[in-house]
Amino acid sequence: MARIVKGGLIQASCPEPSSSSVEKIKKVMIDKHVALIAQAASEGVEVLCLQEIFYGHYFPAEQETKWYEMAERIPDGPTTILMRELAKKYKMVIIPPICEEDMTGVYYNTAPVIDADGEFLGIYRKHHIPHCKPGFWEKFYFRPGNTGYRVFDTKVGKIGVYLCYDRHFPEGARILGLCGAEIVFNPSATVAGLSEYLWRLEQPAQAVANQYFVGAINRVGWEEPWRIGEFYGQSYFCDPRGQMLTVGSRDKDEIVTAEMDLDMIREVRQVWQFFRDRRPETYDPIIDL
Repeated sequence: MARIVKGGLIQASCPEPSSSSVEKIKKVMIDKHVALIAQAASEGVEVLCLQEIFYGHYFPAEQETKWYEMAERIPDGPTTILMRELAKKYKMVIIPPICEEDMTGVYYNTAPVIDADGEFLGIYRKHHIPHCKPGFWEKFYFRPGNTGYRVFDTKVGKIGVYLCYDRHFPEGARILGLCGAEIVFNPSATVAGLSEYLWRLEQPAQAVANQYFVGAINRVGWEEPWRIGEFYGQSYFCDPRGQMLTVGSRDKDEIVTAEMDLDMIREVRQVWQFFRDRRPETYDPIIDL
């Protein structure tokens, strides 16, 4: 019997002005996503991933202490608690990336992973933190992640998470595959003119190299007043052969869904024996250089 899992990705714009209070921005975006999560449930989605820092703007477009207020504790903060309730209500695995406060004044760019019964399974903290033009000043806010590259055993399968800029580094993607990931989600915030040409290149290549499914999420629209570029959407699922299963629109709030046959992973790995033919004893220069 085939192991068919229906996945969903939410790409969304933030309609609230960045000049509003952090509290208001978060409420608007959380309310928006609660409705979209309900819609995803009505469409039969079993595992759902939201975009990077889903409950607000991509605030690292500037360096401003106001945005420290976005941070919440995990798992005891209000957003994680709400997402646990929704996961249990809809019997859906949910990955809702937020800004995490680990201790007073120490923040991470973090994705909690919540199982379909509402159980909090743990977190992935973004390892690779960009600090570059135009307007990706994440080192002002976040420490580099320290969780390792975790694979979570959920009710729909083994799930890995990579966060945005992480996708440019193949080493962690390989570790997720070696640790048994069947689906790897990459919640992102990326703009046209910077990385769009890589968007449909890197992650399908990782899916092929590591022989798992990938769900890549990008927000949509322009965010004022920064206008660092257009968040171009086009969230997608691809399979272990690197083939696109579904691709979202460029400029619309949308739930992008796909049915994934996890048995394909075995089929592909029996053809392309990449893991069998690895030579880890020859890879020391990756660490040493």
